[in-house]
Amino acid sequence: MLKVYARNLGNVAVFCLQGRIVNGETRVLREAVRAQTHVTAVVLDLARVTAIDAHGLGTMLELRRETIARGVRFKLMNVSKFTNRVLEVTRLDSVFEIVPRADQPMSRAGQQRVEFAACA
Repeated sequence: MLKVYARNLGNVAVFCLQGRIVNGETRVLREAVRAQTHVTAVVLDLARVTAIDAHGLGTMLELRRETIARGVRFKLMNVSKFTNRVLEVTRLDSVFEIVPRADQPMSRAGQQRVEFAACA
């Protein structure tokens, strides 16, 4: 089961995901991201993702498209070796903006760094 923990840091919404981003388990992620209407960036922290399938990738692409259409940046953070390999094989590593943990997401359209710890 996919668990989504959300927190807002200024105008950045960070979603800590835990579990599997797979068919039948993505509704909670869609609802959580779509509920963020007053942010300038959405960040998915993937450190605790254990599996991802084509449906999960499709969901992430759909959310990326929707947020960008609203003028909101969409980023992936703390991508595990497994998830990174999936993104490389599908060539989606060139589509998603991927930031390492050390490169913190920006708020206010990239002007101020927002400090936060990884998901607990």
